[in-house]
Amino acid sequence: MGKEKRHETEDDVLYGIFADTDSDSEGGSHKNKRRKGLSKKQDLTKPLYFVSKGVVMPNHDIDQSSKDKNENDNQDDDGSMPGVGFSGSSLARSGFGLKIMNGDEEEEEEEEEVNDTSVDFLPTAFGKQFKQRVLQRREVNKRSSQVRSGSRETKDEGSVGIFEKHTKGIGSKLLEKMGYNGGGLGKNAQGILAPIEAKLRPKNMGMGYEETVDMPVLQQPLDPNKRLPQSIYESQPKEKMWSKQGQSKKKKKDYVTAEALLVKKQEQGLDVVQKVFDMRGPQVRVLTNLENLNVDDVPMPELQYNVRLVLDLAELDIQKLDQLLRNERETVVTLPKEKEKLKNDANRLKKQLDSMEEIVTVVEQLDHDSQTGTLTLDSLAKSFRNLKTRFPDEYTFGSLSTIACFFALPLLFTKFHGWDPLKNPENHLNVVSVWKDLLQGDEIFNSPYTQLFTEVVFPAIRISITNTWQAQDPEPLLKFLDSWEKLIPHQALQTVLDNIVMPKLSAAVNSWDPTKHIAIHRWVHPWIPLLGQKLDTLYPTIRYRLESSLHVWHPSDVSAYAILSPWKPVFDPGSWEQIMVRFIVPKLLVVMHEFKVKPVDQKVDQFDWVKIWAGVIPVHHMLHIMDVFFNKWQEVLYQWLCSKPDFQQVNTWFVGWRDRIPAELSSNEHIRARLYAGLEMMNQAAEGLDVVQPGVREYVSYLKPTATMVQQVDDVGGGVDLSLKEVVEFYAQQNDLLFKPKTGRTWDGHQVYGFGNVSIIIDSVNQKVFAKVEDGWSLVSLEQLVKLAKNSVLKRR
Repeated sequence: MGKEKRHETEDDVLYGIFADTDSDSEGGSHKNKRRKGLSKKQDLTKPLYFVSKGVVMPNHDIDQSSKDKNENDNQDDDGSMPGVGFSGSSLARSGFGLKIMNGDEEEEEEEEEVNDTSVDFLPTAFGKQFKQRVLQRREVNKRSSQVRSGSRETKDEGSVGIFEKHTKGIGSKLLEKMGYNGGGLGKNAQGILAPIEAKLRPKNMGMGYEETVDMPVLQQPLDPNKRLPQSIYESQPKEKMWSKQGQSKKKKKDYVTAEALLVKKQEQGLDVVQKVFDMRGPQVRVLTNLENLNVDDVPMPELQYNVRLVLDLAELDIQKLDQLLRNERETVVTLPKEKEKLKNDANRLKKQLDSMEEIVTVVEQLDHDSQTGTLTLDSLAKSFRNLKTRFPDEYTFGSLSTIACFFALPLLFTKFHGWDPLKNPENHLNVVSVWKDLLQGDEIFNSPYTQLFTEVVFPAIRISITNTWQAQDPEPLLKFLDSWEKLIPHQALQTVLDNIVMPKLSAAVNSWDPTKHIAIHRWVHPWIPLLGQKLDTLYPTIRYRLESSLHVWHPSDVSAYAILSPWKPVFDPGSWEQIMVRFIVPKLLVVMHEFKVKPVDQKVDQFDWVKIWAGVIPVHHMLHIMDVFFNKWQEVLYQWLCSKPDFQQVNTWFVGWRDRIPAELSSNEHIRARLYAGLEMMNQAAEGLDVVQPGVREYVSYLKPTATMVQQVDDVGGGVDLSLKEVVEFYAQQNDLLFKPKTGRTWDGHQVYGFGNVSIIIDSVNQKVFAKVEDGWSLVSLEQLVKLAKNSVLKRR
């Protein structure tokens, strides 16, 4: 037979080529032999026999090869049946089921064996020889172990490079030439001196496992009596349930009752069991927890899986049965309540059935009366009112309002025949009101009452409005709608307004003539609450008609105010101001310029024509009109005060004009300032002081830039005070510039004039002159005005 292949041991994996081959081979063969011995079942029925091991003399040494062979044979013998030299006590202690011992345990047993043979050994020559052989073998084994450990110490404790004693030292020479004098490698000798320590990981563990076992440094000698620490998996006892030895050690079985299992599952709650698939071995393992994740050898995994599956199914069945039991108990509790509920429902349905039978009897009687022609509206309404009062739920549930509408429609057609709602709007109000209470339900648009009104009342309204109603006379239709406001359905009202009223209003507005017909607001404004924004389509036409009538209007015709003033809150502010500025304000300015203020025999008709418009014309436009009046008024007051008048008459005259100012303007600051200026003039005259002409005191330096100009104006005026417009006109003549008004051009209510090529406006109230420049209107003096005019001439050239 060929040589048996040596198995790779743990030392080979850890140390590689530096492992001790002798010890490994011994350990490997010893382990293999022990496994072989265990694989065979001992037959204790066979007789005892002896095997020759050779002749060994006590005074001769044994060579190493024979020692190894005897050691192996002794190990084989120790693993088999006990020899002859064993005493009864030893047999009793060990028994037939001898266990297989490893290194340390084997040596201890052998020492005990020697001690036992010294006492109880057989007193024969063969026994003495056997004893000597045993003692010699123990001594030889002890020496060999010491020699092996010494050789390891010699190898480990040697200095670096000691192996060069077997070479010519080429390695040291090369390192010396490169400057190496010992110590760590590198420029700064930063290299390590001690070898890297090896760390032992448990079996089948990867590189990321943290609980490693530190291996001793290779330079330190290993204690031969100390073995490497076993992995956490090898230290765990391996149960062998299939062997007799394993069966001899029975574990105590733990039984779980159904109650305990349900309590445990209830404590766990609804936790989701996560399965772990362990695919590291040849077979895939399915685990529900990590408790047995790293167990290497699982005995009989198929059987354990099946047993665990049976247990899980049994637990599931227990839980299902418990759930069914709980459901049945809950059902037992709820059945009486359900029974009571069904009993109440049965009573309620029986009551409803009795009610419906009585309702059917009443309806059948009404149907019989309808067919015979004896049914009237009053009896029909009384019957259904009684049913609604006695059976409100059944009335709604059974849609008795629809049945009532079916019976009432023929009778109502007869009653409303020939009715004119515009002439007799209050007729039939009571009848329709009663049937609204009987037919109106939760539905708003599709209720039986809406159907009744649409088929009976609405045709009469449509015919009467279409044939007899005129848009210029809105009162009859408005009176009818006001009387029937609570009875007309919303849908029917919108139909009347959109399809009947609006078309007639549009036709009337298009044909309206302001000069011949009555004021349009009298028959349009009443529809604003009902039509609202729908009338916006008529407003442009109405404005156009009003503006066309104002072209020939004169302020003496006060009817224009009565026609226009009601439209101010209706039209938007921009449209209203445009009408006032284009057609009213210019004509009022003309009237105010023509108006003459007198101390006595004053006629105020023209002033009253302007006064009535103060409430509809925007205030800033009305102030310009009033400034024209106050200029004349202050001038007359000044002339009167200079003639030494009766101050009592002057005071009466002042109070009369103050009270005649419109209430809309009397609180305005500008109007109050003009009145205060006149009162100050009266105070100056009463105190005997010289009365200053209005507008001259504040702007005398502005209006008279040079003394020469003042002298010229005085000469032209012949001692008469000139207005600001006359001063500007005279100043233009002196500088050969054309001064004339520009027709049709105004700004902020002021007339625009041409001063040469410059546009100007004259504010007579504030005694100021404004010129048109690039940025707008700018306040200028007379000298600046002349300069602007001359510069414009140069630019044109």
